[in-house]
Amino acid sequence: MINIRPVSDLRNKYPEIEELVLKEDEAVYLTKNGYGSMVVMSIERYSKLMSDAEYSEYIENALDEADREAEDPNTKYYTHEEMKKRQEG
Repeated sequence: MINIRPVSDLRNKYPEIEELVLKEDEAVYLTKNGYGSMVVMSIERYSKLMSDAEYSEYIENALDEADREAEDPNTKYYTHEEMKKRQEG
């Protein structure tokens, strides 16, 4: 369930927010004047989020590079048999 709280709860109900974030591993979305303001989450959750994003960026870059190579008319393609011969020789 998404936890949406007014930003004032960070000051007034800190123990509740801390329990949600640390013990229940939930992100808490804070609002100010009815609009989204920030998200509070544990360091562990944030680290995982960042490592997932970095991995996704790495994969996206690798796929972009493969697309560029595939579009290059000078790219040499090998058949399965040609690759086997290259490995043997």
